[in-house]
Amino acid sequence: MPSYPLNSMREEILINVTPQETRVATLENGLLQEIYIERVKNKGIVGNIYVGQVVRVLPGMQAAFVDIGLERTAFLHARDLVNNREEGAVLLQQCDSETNISDLVSEGDDVVVQVVKDPIGSKGARLSGQVSIPSRNLVYLPDNTYLGISQRIQESLTRESLLESLRILRAEINTEGGFIVRTAGENAQLDELRSDMAFLVRVWQKVLSRRQQHKAPALLYASLPLAMRTVRDLVWQKVKKIRIDSKETFELVSGFARDLMPDILERIEHYPGGRPIFDLYDVEEEIQRALQKRVPLKSGGYLIIDQTEAMTTIDVNTGSFVGQRNLEETIFKTNLESATTLAHQLRVRNLGGIIIVDFIDMGVEDHKQQVMRTLERELAKDRTKMQVNDMSPLGLVEITRKRTSDSLERLLTEACPACGGRGRQKSAETTCYEIFREILREARQFDTEKYLVVASPEVIELLQDDESTGLADLQDFIRKSIHLKIEPTFTREQYEVVLM
Repeated sequence: MPSYPLNSMREEILINVTPQETRVATLENGLLQEIYIERVKNKGIVGNIYVGQVVRVLPGMQAAFVDIGLERTAFLHARDLVNNREEGAVLLQQCDSETNISDLVSEGDDVVVQVVKDPIGSKGARLSGQVSIPSRNLVYLPDNTYLGISQRIQESLTRESLLESLRILRAEINTEGGFIVRTAGENAQLDELRSDMAFLVRVWQKVLSRRQQHKAPALLYASLPLAMRTVRDLVWQKVKKIRIDSKETFELVSGFARDLMPDILERIEHYPGGRPIFDLYDVEEEIQRALQKRVPLKSGGYLIIDQTEAMTTIDVNTGSFVGQRNLEETIFKTNLESATTLAHQLRVRNLGGIIIVDFIDMGVEDHKQQVMRTLERELAKDRTKMQVNDMSPLGLVEITRKRTSDSLERLLTEACPACGGRGRQKSAETTCYEIFREILREARQFDTEKYLVVASPEVIELLQDDESTGLADLQDFIRKSIHLKIEPTFTREQYEVVLM
């Protein structure tokens, strides 16, 4: 996907803190762009470094399952392993694609790993041996010798200058590890890079020291709390204000910034207002809208966003938009608006994995190209790594967006207990017929005097009204009486047939 310069917009960051959770919202010109949530009971672990124990090796999958002390074992692929044993541990780096995992690790081995993806649904955490520790301006790769520059830093002279600074500083500090300059470090001075590099090396030394002191499974390094990570990773030149509604968190964040990035200290503000900060900026309302399947477009069209276990589908519809010229022009304008809106929705909803967009079919090739250029330009604003494939003849566009944590929907909602997450319930009529079949099944197997049907009010009412004739015919057929009982707590699909 080509890279486009970001538009000059005013960005703000809001941090809402309660004893149970911390929420961070990023805004562009007052419009919600991203939402991050960290709950005390379910804190994310991406970035944490552990010493874990291999509990199972699967040669067919070229993978191993590792116990790092969580409820579920974590997954580690062979491409992140080399056979480099040191004091009983396996230090992890990139390996040859033909290397067999059984030659690298065995059950019971200790491995030093980093979490790159939180547990999602029924899947355990995803691990990597490519340990990386970020600071304000740099990312440290202790098991690598690579020196690199963020791809978002495009000016060639700046890249060359930063690369030379890394070479000088690495030799000065006398470390063999690798470093990458982050986007935030584009204009960093030599002293700032030196300070970051020394800090990161000290952090890694502490990790190695803890490794000597603890047996697997054990946590060696924990990533920063959400409020601190926000200041470290999201605050850059475009961000004008960081507003925090907790005095305690404001002081902690200010202290963190004072030590590592004093240039942003004046942008951090405490919000003492009585009205909740997310309400003041309409963020709460935006979050509620982001949980809906239907996304209205200003033109009158709309998107339907369906999230499944395997992928997310986005369907574009013209809705009430009829245009002013002809059908092709209407379709083109709807698709253009959809391209901008869906890129925004991916960020707000934190949708990841495979995303299939079904644009309305266009007959003009130039229209297709303009829609794709618009989509790529809007997606380029996203901080998350993604890939976009060309539009198919059917108007389908496949997008892959890196998934490191649950989507907003998965984080804030759970499957409906009535429909089991299908989004639809059986009709009361369908449940009635299931009850009839169940009674027939019981009648063939057991000899009883009568039957008692316990079901929801809606189903019992239907059995007594529209299905009363069918119920009477069934009683005549089995030559047994059938009694009905309402259970208010039952859903429409729940029932019991009791032999009496």
